[in-house]
Amino acid sequence: SLRGKMSVRLPRAAVLGLGQLFLSETQDAAAELKPDHRDAVEELLRQVAGQVATALNERWGEVQLRVETSTAPTWSAGASGWMGSTAEAPYRFLMEWQLSAALVAALRPAPEASQPGPVAPEPAGAPKTAPVAPRQPVPSEEKLELLMDVELDVTLRFGARRMLLREILELDAGAVVQLDREVQEPADLLLDGKLIARGDVVIVDGNYGLRVTEVVSTPLSR
Repeated sequence: SLRGKMSVRLPRAAVLGLGQLFLSETQDAAAELKPDHRDAVEELLRQVAGQVATALNERWGEVQLRVETSTAPTWSAGASGWMGSTAEAPYRFLMEWQLSAALVAALRPAPEASQPGPVAPEPAGAPKTAPVAPRQPVPSEEKLELLMDVELDVTLRFGARRMLLREILELDAGAVVQLDREVQEPADLLLDGKLIARGDVVIVDGNYGLRVTEVVSTPLSR
């Protein structure tokens, strides 16, 4: 079984906003953060945890989630999310390292049994033991299928350039920054800062897109 903690860190503005929303109060970022707001957010998290536990029970059997408050958690891994404008301070959902390691171990297929090497001749009269059946690898396709609906943030990189601090301070509206990539060169598609594909930049419904011409690597190929 897996045991661990999933922690949620929220800035004051997010706790206040969620608390006011949950209590049907008028949204006021300058209002005082009260214990009622914290209690409302805690209750909201309990409801979310209940929904998550119900969904996981259908896939993995019995799952128990308990909501507790803490003032000084230790973070190790996580993903960011936003409420409202992306310019506002994000709230973060972070998973304790022990639970992350347990998930990785559970999803990783068991190593195949190594091929037996040459066996030295047994001395005369040595007792013989029954052969042990090799351990069968645990199928991981079903476990990987559970992760296929997880959303990941990818980045389209047109190019880069090193600039002097003087040049950065002199930037103004209308300034042009020349990148280290020519127009005909393919753009990079990054996942967690790692290059996974290259392609041509296209416009799709008024948004930038990428027509993939080369797949460098995928998370499953590593």
